[in-house]
Amino acid sequence: MKVRMSCAGLRNLLQGLSFSVRYYSKHNHLQTICLYSRIKPKKCRILDCSGSTCTHRTVPPGSILPWRFFSCKQEGAKIPSKRKQNTSIITSELLYENLLKSEQENWNNISARYKAMTERIKEKLEELHKYTFNSGSPRIRFGENVYFEEDGCIFLSKADDVDEGNADTLFSTEDLGFSDAFIQRIRISPDQRYMAISLKSENSEEATCVIMKLGHFPVMEKVIPNVFSFEWATNDVLYYTIQKNLKCQNVFMTTFTNQKHTKLVYTEQDARFFVDIYCTKDRRFLTINSNSKTTSEVWLVDCRHPFKLPTLVQARTKGVIYHIEHRNDELYIITTYGEPAEYKLPTWACEFELESHPEHTTSTCYFQLTSPVHPPKRFAYSFKENNLIEQAVQEVPIIMNCHTTRLLAKSKDETLVPITVFHNMNSKELHRKPLLVHVYGAYGIDLNMSFKEEKLMLIEEGWILAYCHVRGGGELGLSWHKDGCQHNKLKGLHDLKACITLLHELGFSQPKYTALAAASAGGVLAGALCNTDPELIRAVVLQAPFVDVLNAMMKTHLPLTIEEQEEWGNPLADEKCMEYIKSYCPYQNIKTQCYPSVFITAYENDQRIPLTGVLRYVQKLRKAALDHARRTSEKGNWIPNIVLDIQANGSHCDSSWENSLNEVARHLAFLNKELEEACHLHHHMKSCK
Repeated sequence: MKVRMSCAGLRNLLQGLSFSVRYYSKHNHLQTICLYSRIKPKKCRILDCSGSTCTHRTVPPGSILPWRFFSCKQEGAKIPSKRKQNTSIITSELLYENLLKSEQENWNNISARYKAMTERIKEKLEELHKYTFNSGSPRIRFGENVYFEEDGCIFLSKADDVDEGNADTLFSTEDLGFSDAFIQRIRISPDQRYMAISLKSENSEEATCVIMKLGHFPVMEKVIPNVFSFEWATNDVLYYTIQKNLKCQNVFMTTFTNQKHTKLVYTEQDARFFVDIYCTKDRRFLTINSNSKTTSEVWLVDCRHPFKLPTLVQARTKGVIYHIEHRNDELYIITTYGEPAEYKLPTWACEFELESHPEHTTSTCYFQLTSPVHPPKRFAYSFKENNLIEQAVQEVPIIMNCHTTRLLAKSKDETLVPITVFHNMNSKELHRKPLLVHVYGAYGIDLNMSFKEEKLMLIEEGWILAYCHVRGGGELGLSWHKDGCQHNKLKGLHDLKACITLLHELGFSQPKYTALAAASAGGVLAGALCNTDPELIRAVVLQAPFVDVLNAMMKTHLPLTIEEQEEWGNPLADEKCMEYIKSYCPYQNIKTQCYPSVFITAYENDQRIPLTGVLRYVQKLRKAALDHARRTSEKGNWIPNIVLDIQANGSHCDSSWENSLNEVARHLAFLNKELEEACHLHHHMKSCK
């Protein structure tokens, strides 16, 4: 078997781009995950869904089991007596409950201020969604059979009849008692006798794998809790990984032969590594992928001999990430080792997504290009003819007069930082237009630039959108990430400041019309900028933000602390690291000054960002802003709004369309109100309209 260590040209790029190593971070943990303890299937063996389709219904929220953290213990502190420990825990729980109740009451009191505008925004987004949403779900094709999912049901149809509505129902979440879950992943066995499905609730990061035996009357064969990833090795051998407490380190194999059995195949000993499995496109191998934030290792399972021990491809080497594909008896190793190659895409294109084509032996590769304001466009690349073809798509009746600009901002150390800017070509006087800046800058993950209806709506309404590709992200490779993590984290903050400053200098809006948006780990840089340069922005919206870095990294019993030391450092082992984190941590650096208005959405059952840290941050920030207002008390003095919206439903990684719609609408209503107030305040102070 030949092994190619590098992939040159578009041919190999297209085969490799979709297999980049996943970084399991606070923001981008691609969960296929489980709610077994909350899902109680009915005793029902035969599926019976009347008609060929299932009616659409909104998935109701599952049960809420908040994950809370109430530790007061400090490293090296004397361990108190059991009675004192119990008293401390009770006091912490009471304090938490009081803070939570106080913030919920505060939100109830002020939410009416945004209600009318929120409803108007929701109506616009729902209308756009009708045109931009691809109602056809991903389809899995085996010969003449096509499998697809709609509204919590899985259907089987002949290829010629799939668009005619002629389909048999194989699985229904409602009929089998999984009504509080949605279907996340489907895997069909090679002989199509079995189907494995992962079910997940939006209130949990855990998923359940249900295995159905297909036939005239499909039967639920097995239910496996806490499954993260799974693949069929053969017709009746399934490999899967188990996730516990946000960690995934064990791989199991289970058989569906006459002698059914399950056994442990692989265990990862290093807590910094996360394990998943993947099947190569030609189904020749299963790959067991063990990845940390900076290093990876792959083991191969030969699907022709699934009971043999896995074979190591290359032992882990610090700083080297790689992944494996197979085609025509050749292994393709996609790796970060060596010099990267660049490929030209259309100016507007910001994201590349490779499709899993049903025919594994096809000579044509299908992929999509998209941007925050451009719905996905489908392309086909022919390996034989070496040409690229844009696929015909249904025209979307929306305006596309959006201009894309690429800029480079010079950071504090002279490093050039890329910025992507979108604005309506018909907009005049851009310095008077509202600007929404986006930032992330962590874990080597690119800033999310996939298509969103709300971004298109903002462009239509005259907003400017800017995406700052600061260090810490992955836009310019591993070195870009390395230059923005651990003892280099402040470089990402300097980059963000430089980007916003350049935008204003070039006439893209001005501070009083500028807002900043961030989520999860992006909250570190956004929160830090509010402390260091609050005059650059008027308002901030944060979703599940990581704003208490130091306290989180001091708690080794939290599920992600050890794993994320490669990103933030280990303050327990290194005093310099502790001081460095303290120098930029948003919570640690709040001070009495004028802050921008801040809207935070947090989730009561978020396992990645403990709600206690967000509550402390909001309380401290609000006090600092009010103290500053009292001390200055000048005529026309502006007091920022510090708003915390705590969601009982939803989790850090997944939300239903309905919940996401409500969150986005509230964020945009808040931003519109704040920037309107800024405009009115400015006019009032200048005595002009």
